[in-house]
Amino acid sequence: MKQIVLFLALLPSLALADSVNVSIKTQVMKGQGLPAVMIEILEPIAGFRLTLSRDGGKLQEWKGGGRPGVTRTIELSHPDGQAKWAGELVINLPNGTTGTMPMEFETEIVGQLAIAVDLKKDFDPVARKLRFTVNQPIVKAHLKVLMDTGAVVADDDIAFESEPAGTRLEVSWPEAKGQAMLVSLRVFAKSGVFNGVELTNWQVNIPHEEVNFASGKWDVAAQETAKLEKSLGLIQDAVDKYGSLAQIKLYILGHTDTVGPTASNRTLSFNRARTIGSWFKKRGLRIPVLYEGFGEEAPLVATSDETDEPKNRRADYLLSIGEPALTGAYPFQPKWQRL
Repeated sequence: MKQIVLFLALLPSLALADSVNVSIKTQVMKGQGLPAVMIEILEPIAGFRLTLSRDGGKLQEWKGGGRPGVTRTIELSHPDGQAKWAGELVINLPNGTTGTMPMEFETEIVGQLAIAVDLKKDFDPVARKLRFTVNQPIVKAHLKVLMDTGAVVADDDIAFESEPAGTRLEVSWPEAKGQAMLVSLRVFAKSGVFNGVELTNWQVNIPHEEVNFASGKWDVAAQETAKLEKSLGLIQDAVDKYGSLAQIKLYILGHTDTVGPTASNRTLSFNRARTIGSWFKKRGLRIPVLYEGFGEEAPLVATSDETDEPKNRRADYLLSIGEPALTGAYPFQPKWQRL
């Protein structure tokens, strides 16, 4: 987030030019102070009087003075956003005369630039579109899109015409081979601040032969290790292919059929997913591994209770950059555990 402090130098009338130097801090970030008028005293004066009204409202008055070399700072309080000021600065000179300087300027307190994206509704890598809204008018956006082939298919500035805050905006990128792996969007507000987001729903499902566990157990039997060895090889191949492009992780999802109590099945699936992940890590898998157990609550095949269904006794291996997008009916938000 860019921090803003802009100053406007005002040229006094000839009568005041040798006596004072006037500048205005016109634009500041919210929480980083207030806009202000700075009056630097250059020569002896008998005092000054500053009168200003904000947006045509009530006249406000400040009085002061000081020796040469002193700068008086007058903070201008107003709500977030822009304000217009009009008034005058009167300098009382030691010989009894006065000099008047008309003043008219704008100030702004700038809040943080927020970008809102609904990943389910606004981010569509298949259609190659990203929609978003911002809380301030923007003048441009920079879009960068990295495909999982390693190709960068967009790295461009996109001009906007200061559309009002809250306007639904859209950017897109050209068709290319592979999946969009990372979509980076940086937006620049009319006020000068900027912010950005990085989005992905890229993931790869690793096909594999399911490990058979003894009833109620989660230890890997010796005769099942060949399946895990083959799966580890497929995972490592994918890591070698994509790992140089982004920090990818392995997510393991454990499932059971409906035989047995629901709570016990969830614990069983959780422990089996952890066992598989630990097996991969102990045999050299270097990427982060996370796991969760869903028990009987996200079946591949819908069945009645106490039904022995081999297709539901499974684990999913998903490679992803962020938390994977789960398809189908999942009864709760996973709380991924990391090995």
